[in-house]
Amino acid sequence: MAKAALLETRIAQLFSGVLHIDVPSIDTDLFETGALDSLAFVELLVQIEREFGLTTSVDDLDIEHFRSIARIAEFVATRVPTAGMPARG
Repeated sequence: MAKAALLETRIAQLFSGVLHIDVPSIDTDLFETGALDSLAFVELLVQIEREFGLTTSVDDLDIEHFRSIARIAEFVATRVPTAGMPARG
């Protein structure tokens, strides 16, 4: 559970710090609320690739994977098993 929470926090920080999008909760529907439009979605994909070293393919672009911060965290966790782990220093 701690790994999932850390991953959700990192993704929430991408939204607020990089994309400048305020998301009220990890379960907020990003498309229904208009938080993500097509341009912001593309930028989100770029930032996910940078942050987690994840490359998305056309097959990955199911809108359900990106509907909320919680769903994005699940998507990233299934493709990058160490994504929610703290950095070693």
